[in-house]
Parts: sequence; structure tokens; C-alpha cells
Amino acid sequence: MNPVVVVLIYSTMTALATGLGALPFLFVNTMSTRAVSYANALAAGLMMGASFGLVAEGTGYGASQTVAGGVLGVLFILATQRWLGNHEVEFGGLRGAGARQMALMIVVMTVHSFSEGVAVGVSFGGGTALAAVITIAIAVHNIPEGLAISAVMRPRGQSVLKCAGWSIFSSLPQPLMAVPAFLLVETVRPVLPYGLGFAAGAMVFMVLVELLPEAYDQGPRPVVGALASGSIIGMVLFQHYL
Repeated sequence: MNPVVVVLIYSTMTALATGLGALPFLFVNTMSTRAVSYANALAAGLMMGASFGLVAEGTGYGASQTVAGGVLGVLFILATQRWLGNHEVEFGGLRGAGARQMALMIVVMTVHSFSEGVAVGVSFGGGTALAAVITIAIAVHNIPEGLAISAVMRPRGQSVLKCAGWSIFSSLPQPLMAVPAFLLVETVRPVLPYGLGFAAGAMVFMVLVELLPEAYDQGPRPVVGALASGSIIGMVLFQHYL
């Protein structure tokens, strides 16, 4: 089979895996304010844990480049927040703060997926066996990312199908970027730490400014803190042993 087709198939599978994160919400029909707080805490912890993994991976390619990417990620979210704040945001039939937060989550996770797509494509430059391991790791890693997206969208009245659909949408940059990265592996490799740092910076900033403050406002602080901390630890351990 043509190697380009193989890369496209593998990277598409990683994107589809993100939709599996919505499945737990098949069993949740309605959510109280406190449950929304817990969902935000869970999403925050998963995103923080994922960002730690991105930084660790990025520094393997270049520490200063990863830091620079992180700063750019923070500036990007600041600019996006300002733009959304100056416009009447409508998302999923909602307006106002809830719509803005869902839109921001999709933007952050979609941008994050660009670097993962590049990572998949670059991994194929080291051979199919290595690429298969990396692709499986990213696909499994995408499931809790889909869970994080669904944890923000589902409490705001979005259907499980929409949660899965938007989760998959956020990972579409993976197959879009994997093939060019495979064909131009030596060209894109130096850019990878910037992309990983950018995604990490954007995710951390959104957690600290959007998700955790809202979680603390709506639920008991000790429980929110415990959920966020536990999901961070769980995500870090998950990535480590994966």
C-alpha cells in the first residue's frame, strides 16, 4: 500500500478515537450546577495533564523553542478571548458565556491537534513499527481529550452525538497535517517543539482562566480541587505508562 495512504489511514483513526470520549455521557441525561462544576474540574485536570505531556515531549526537541511556543499559545488565547468578547457568540444554540466557553474549548483543542498531526507524520519517518506505536499512543490519548470536550459541552445541553462530532472535528488537523509532515519530515521537525509548546500554553491558560474559576464558583472547593488534582495525576500516569 502507498505509504501516504497508510499515514492518512492511521492519522484518521487517531481523529476518530477522540469521539469515544463522549460515550460516558450516554448515561448522563441532566446535570445539576454542582455536576457542571465537577465536569469542569475533570476537564481542567485532563487538559493540564495533557499539557504536561506536551511540554515533556517538546523539550525533547528543544527546550527554548517549547517555551517560546508556550508564550505564543498564551498570547493566542488572550487574543481569541478578546475577539470572542467583542462579538455576540452563538454556539450549539446557546449565546453568551456558555457559548463562548464551548467555542474557546473547540478552538484550543483543534489548535492542539495540529502538533499531534505533525508528530504522527514525523514518526512515520522512523519506520512503520515506530509509527504504529506512536499512532496508537496518540489515539488512546485522544479519548480523554474527547472526554474533556464533552465535559464542557454536555452540561450546557449539547447532545452526546454533538459532543462526539465536535470532539472528532477538533482532531481533524491530525490527518490534515500528518501527510505533509511525513512528506516533509526534515522540514517540519524543527517546528514541532514550537507547536507542542503552543498547544500546552493555550491549554494551561484556558484551564486557569476559564475552567477552574467557573468550577470553583459552582461547586465545593475541596471536591473541585480533589477532582482536578486527581485527573491531572491520572492523565500524567496514563501518558507515562502508555
